[in-house]
Amino acid sequence: MYWVYYLKERTFVMIKPDGVSRGLVGEIISRFEHKGFKIKALKMFKFTREKAEEFYAEHKGKHFFDKLIEFITSGPVVAMILEGDNAVETVRIMIGPTDGRRAPPGTIRGDYALDVTANVIHAADSKEKAEREIKIVFDKSEILE
Repeated sequence: MYWVYYLKERTFVMIKPDGVSRGLVGEIISRFEHKGFKIKALKMFKFTREKAEEFYAEHKGKHFFDKLIEFITSGPVVAMILEGDNAVETVRIMIGPTDGRRAPPGTIRGDYALDVTANVIHAADSKEKAEREIKIVFDKSEILE
């Protein structure tokens, strides 16, 4: 018998305004739960422009920045912290490439995204970004240990 040990890690995931308005929240969350992830924090809120600019600060100055900020502040989002084996990498595989038109069927974006901006979901692409995004969106008191 072989045993493989993985390090539990946490990642940040956010269902964007298009996913919320289309009623995909339950479906998306259930995919992560069926994969074995534990939800350590979950909340629905609407970004202010200032908070959205802080969240997407790495894109400031890029041609799509204003459109991105306008989109992410257009309606409520559902943010969550997921915990599981290799969470960052596994979640990124599950959601698929940024451009939903090119994402493979079976991925969240492949099944639901309409284009590059309206791509239903965001997930941190590294442990460092997950930690940063978690700190921007959640207070420590909102996170289960």
